[in-house]
Amino acid sequence: MTLNERLRNVAVIGAAGKMGSGIALLLAQEMTLQKLQPENRNQIYELNLIDLSPAGLEGLLRYLRPQLVKFAEKNIVSLRELYRERADLVENHEIIQQFVNDAFLHLRPSTELNGAKNAHLVFEAIVENVDTKVAVLSRLNDLCSPETFYFTNTSSIPIKLLNDKAGLDGRLIGYHFYNPPAVQKLVELITPEGVRPELRESALELGKRLRKTIIPANDVAGFIGNGHFMRDGLHAISEVEKLKSEFSHIQAIYIMNRVSQDFLIRPMGIFQLIDYVGIDVFQCILNIMNPYFPEENLHSDLIDRMVAQKALGGQHPDGSQKDGFFQYAKNRPVAVFDLETSRYVSFEEGSWKMEADQRIGDPPEGFLPWKSLLRDPQRDQKLTTYFANLKASHTLGARLALAYLKRSREIAEKLVADGVANSAEDVNGVLLNGFYHLYGPINEYV
Repeated sequence: MTLNERLRNVAVIGAAGKMGSGIALLLAQEMTLQKLQPENRNQIYELNLIDLSPAGLEGLLRYLRPQLVKFAEKNIVSLRELYRERADLVENHEIIQQFVNDAFLHLRPSTELNGAKNAHLVFEAIVENVDTKVAVLSRLNDLCSPETFYFTNTSSIPIKLLNDKAGLDGRLIGYHFYNPPAVQKLVELITPEGVRPELRESALELGKRLRKTIIPANDVAGFIGNGHFMRDGLHAISEVEKLKSEFSHIQAIYIMNRVSQDFLIRPMGIFQLIDYVGIDVFQCILNIMNPYFPEENLHSDLIDRMVAQKALGGQHPDGSQKDGFFQYAKNRPVAVFDLETSRYVSFEEGSWKMEADQRIGDPPEGFLPWKSLLRDPQRDQKLTTYFANLKASHTLGARLALAYLKRSREIAEKLVADGVANSAEDVNGVLLNGFYHLYGPINEYV
């Protein structure tokens, strides 16, 4: 069965979730474009949106409509060509509305897993839990055709483990979209031992159609992205513990967050990033990975304490940031969570922030914020100058930043040495495309 044939009946499991909704949008767009091809106009296309929450499915449909409008607006030239035989569609807004209506004809929301029984392609985007995923995939294996292919969006669980436990016989591949899937260009493709070659070919082809950057990762818990991110976060946490000999807890968190954002020129600080992902999610991934790396301690008491005190981070349904390590106003951090008092301490409260900033010092000459350098044609040259000045600086911020850069490189090189990534370029590619870093961890700057 070709990919075009498989795309006539697709299911997304966990469709109302943060990842599932984005995957559903991408598939709705591609399936509708397929349906509009002259050779496919007599075919029936079904996108089965499966989720336990009826309210979540209603929210999904509300999300899909404006997103499909945006897609149609951006692609109006090609859509005008696809609808060229429709004499009743003249104005752009008419074509846009028709595309949205056509896309909605394919949608089949359901709270029952049975809704996926006729799917040729199933995308699993449910909770990051081995037992739950195995139970759902096993049930799907009983419901669906023996030729159905499965894509799992797991970000950390070994794919072969899921395949073997669910009895999928090489019909499961790792397809790790980054959040949000509709915007992020990266997909980590994890190909386990024994996967069917045609499944991998379909995964690569679908990536091209969805305009994604596909980077292969080997089937090792955490893969490339979380393999680096978890250890990167644990480094920051270990530095917090060291800093607490001279600073308060809230100052130590603030310092490492500012160093990892400003001095490393990243889009956000490490503790903001953990908040964005969700502190409970970060804990979950650590718990999944830890047994596979007995020589390391992929565990954090600080993370456990944050989860125990219900400071979890993550996002509200409208995309705004929930409070975690930081409290947020208009998605900007304004206070730090104090574990000892279980309250948020404002940046404006007392002099703790001013004292921390004075001790950190300013970034060295040549510093420009991440946003300023993002599309700068002279970015590489400016980064080279900046990091040379960083190495010559002796401020606390510079020392912490250099230690951070060296640890980040060590983590990345070990991912290559251990066979998680095939090359340094693949590790750098994941950090550049999935985390929006301006430079990869394996670089000439340090």
